[in-house]
Amino acid sequence: MTAEFFQQVDTCVDAIIDRVGPELRVGVPLGAGKPNVLLNALYDRVAADPSMSLTIFTALTLQRPGGMSLLEQRFFGPFAERVFGNYPDLNYEAARTGAGLPDNIRVVEFYFPPGKFKDNPSAQSNYISSNYTHVARDLVRYGVNVLMQLVAARGTGDGMVLSLGSNPDVAPDVMRDLRQQERMGQPCAFVAQTTDEMPFMYGDAEVGPDEFHFVLDNRELDYRLFGPPKMPVTDADHLIGLYVSCLIRDGGELQVGIGSIGDAVVHSMLLRHQQNNTWRQVHDALGTWDRFLQVIEDCGGRDIFDKGLFVASEMMIDGFLDLIDAGIVKREVYDDIYLQRLLNEGRITEDVNLGTLDQLLQVRGIGNPLTPSDVEYLKLFGILREDVVWQDRMLRLPDGSTVECDVLDSTVRSELERKALGDRLTNGAFMHAGFFLGPQAFYQRLRDMPESVRQRIRMQSVRKVNQLFGNEELDLLHRTDARSVNTAMMHTLLGAAVSDALADGRTISGVGGQYNFVAMAHELPGGRSVINLRSVRGEGADAQSNIVWNYGHVTIPRHLRDIVVTEYGIADLRGRTDAEVVQQMLSVCDSRFQDELRLQAVNAGKLSADFRIPERHRQNRPERY
Repeated sequence: MTAEFFQQVDTCVDAIIDRVGPELRVGVPLGAGKPNVLLNALYDRVAADPSMSLTIFTALTLQRPGGMSLLEQRFFGPFAERVFGNYPDLNYEAARTGAGLPDNIRVVEFYFPPGKFKDNPSAQSNYISSNYTHVARDLVRYGVNVLMQLVAARGTGDGMVLSLGSNPDVAPDVMRDLRQQERMGQPCAFVAQTTDEMPFMYGDAEVGPDEFHFVLDNRELDYRLFGPPKMPVTDADHLIGLYVSCLIRDGGELQVGIGSIGDAVVHSMLLRHQQNNTWRQVHDALGTWDRFLQVIEDCGGRDIFDKGLFVASEMMIDGFLDLIDAGIVKREVYDDIYLQRLLNEGRITEDVNLGTLDQLLQVRGIGNPLTPSDVEYLKLFGILREDVVWQDRMLRLPDGSTVECDVLDSTVRSELERKALGDRLTNGAFMHAGFFLGPQAFYQRLRDMPESVRQRIRMQSVRKVNQLFGNEELDLLHRTDARSVNTAMMHTLLGAAVSDALADGRTISGVGGQYNFVAMAHELPGGRSVINLRSVRGEGADAQSNIVWNYGHVTIPRHLRDIVVTEYGIADLRGRTDAEVVQQMLSVCDSRFQDELRLQAVNAGKLSADFRIPERHRQNRPERY
C-alpha cells in the first residue's frame, strides 16, 4: 500500500473515519508511544457525534499531575510545567478520572500505572488480564480496526524512513494479522504521527512509511514525550539491589523491571564493576558471604563484569544506558545460529581471521567454493569487507584483483587475509527490548547516542523478547545464564508471588511480561528468576509483612518459585521441598513477623514444630540495616 500524508489533524481524522466507518476500535501503544494530538482529535470528533462509537485499547496511560486542592494545584503547576513541558494530556483520561466518559466511548486497558485505578469501577471493569505476549492476539479478537502510533521519521517523500521508536512491542504483530483480514475485505487503518522528539530506533522498529495507510507529518504539532520523574530509592531498595548484584553472572543475559528497585539493582551492579573493593566491603559488613554464599556461587559472582552482559528485557530502563557506558552491557549477540554457537563454544572470537572462515566451513555455515549467498552472508557479519564482490565464479577484491572462490586454496587464503577480511564481526546487538519509558534525560541520551551504538540496541516485538517460541534455538544461544529480575508486591511463604492485583480482585497494575520472564527463566539452561520485594510496608505500629502465609490472588504460582530477594537477603527456592521453601522465606522475612508465620506453617503441617529460625536470621529489622 502507499501511505497518504497529511499536515492537518482534522483531515487525517476524516480519512480514518471514511476508511473504517463510524464504529472505531482503536489500538494505541502503552506509555510514550501514543499520538496524543491525533487521538484527542478523534476522541473529540466521536464525543460530539452520538451516531459514532469509539473503543480505545491501550495500557499505561500517563497523565500530568494536577492536584485536587488549590494548594496542590499551585504546587503541581510549576512542577508539571518544568517536568512535562507542552505534553498534552489525553482527553479520554481527563474524562475517565473526572466526570466520566461519554456513553459512546469506552477505554480498555491491560496495564495500569500502579495503584492509579484501584478505586475506579470503570477502569476496573474494562481491564484485560493478559500476558504481554497475548495482547496482539486479544486486540485482533476484539476487532481492532485502527492502529495509531507516534513515530520517529528520517528523510522526506520517497526517501522517508520511519521508526516505531519506543513501541515496536505489539504493533507489528497486530498489523500482520489485520493485513490478512484486510485482504478478506475487512477495512482497517494504520496511522502514524511523526515527531522529532521520538528517538529513532532499530530492529523491528524501523519501517517504511508504506506500512501505514495514513501519516500525519507536521512537526509543528510536536510535543515533549511523557517523561515520568524517577522515584526515590529507599534504604531497603539499595539493600535488595546489593543482594541482586551478587546473582548476576558475568557473560550472561539480564532483564530488569521498572521502578526504584530496578534502579537500585543497576546502581549496585555499577558499584560491583567500578568499585569492586568497596562493593565487597559492603557485603562483608552485611554478612552476605556467610549467609548466602552457596546461592551466590551457584548463580552469580563477586568479580567485575569482564565478559559483559547481553540484555533481553521487555522494558529498556534508563539504567541500562549507564551499564552500557560502564562497559557492563557489551556482550553482543548475532542473529545467526552458526556464528552464535561458535562464539558460545569459544571456537571463534569477534576478531575476524582465517580461522573464522575455517570454523564456518566445519559447521557448514558456508560452503566451498563460496556462492553468491555465502559472500553476502560473510559481508553481512563483517567477515568479508563490503566491497568484495562475487563475479563470474570469482571474487573481486577491494583492490580490483580477482581470486578463485576456493577458500582452502593457500594462494586464495593469503590474498583474502591481506586484502578482503574484515576486522571484527558486525551487525551484532547487545540489547533487545520491547518498549522504553523514562525521564527526559533518558530520551535525550538516546537521541544523542552515536548511531553505531544505537544500532546495537534492537527494539523488537514482545513476542520475540518475552518468550522463546518461534526462535528457540537462537534464543537459547543468546540467553546464556539469563537473570530475570522482577518486583512483586507480596510473596507467600510457599513461594507464590503477588504482583498485579489484590485478594478482592482489584487490579493494581497488570501482569505485563512478568509471568513470561519467570517461566522462561525455568526453561533456559542456567537461567534464574529473581523476584524482589520489600519485606514490609508501612512503619511502626502500621507495619505489615509483605511475606504472608497465603493470599487470595497470585501472579506467579508457587510451582514457578525460584529466587526471592528482600532487604534481608536471598532465598533460594528452586527445586526445594515445601518445608525448605518455608525456611528459606522465613530467613528473609522481617523478624517482627517471623514467629507468627512460622506458627502458620507448623499448623498447616508444612514445618516441623521443633524448627527454630537460625539466630543469624533473627535480627532482620530496619534499625539494624
